[in-house]
Amino acid sequence: MEPICYIAGSCPTGRIALASGRPALVIAADAGLDHLEEQGIVPDLIVGDFDSLGRVPEGKNVLRHPAEKDDTDMLLAVREGLKRGCRTFLLYGGLGGRLDHAYANLQVLVFLAERGAAGFLVGDGLAVTAVRNGALAFGPERRGLVSVFCPDGEARGVDLEGLRYPLRDAVLTSGFPLGVSNQFTGKPARVSVRAGTLLVMWEEEPASLAGRL
Repeated sequence: MEPICYIAGSCPTGRIALASGRPALVIAADAGLDHLEEQGIVPDLIVGDFDSLGRVPEGKNVLRHPAEKDDTDMLLAVREGLKRGCRTFLLYGGLGGRLDHAYANLQVLVFLAERGAAGFLVGDGLAVTAVRNGALAFGPERRGLVSVFCPDGEARGVDLEGLRYPLRDAVLTSGFPLGVSNQFTGKPARVSVRAGTLLVMWEEEPASLAGRL
């Protein structure tokens, strides 16, 4: 069974709960190390330029990068997880801080989806994932808001089923927020796209998602 990759970023993470019965690869991205240490979690890898952490940790599991680089620390950590065979990623501490970094982390979800991996950005009471040429299903117990966006160009053949505002074979574009502020209805729900990529975000507590993977 492939491990789930848990990555802690610099923003407050909330409680990080590791899924039981699944191997885990835990990575600290820069100041995410502080959040892991506060929770008594020892990371397998520590990655970054450590400008946010304010110190350079020591150890054989430390991968230090220069501050002037193309990849964000979160993306560096994701690349390490992919190298080690991970296909499911839970990214904590990537929402609620600087808007530019939050947007960059949404792009990391698209980066993962383009490589056939599943990434979930968790924080601030939300979970976000990218769906590319595929579908995402929700059980009838789900409540609250769900929003669906096209991050790039067009997404064709979009179906929203079991939600308050359904869509059938729709086209979503990056220039119009048609899918914002939908709602779960107490029925099984499904978001799917035939051609393109969707960002799906819904209300989720940080510790609850891992238990369903």
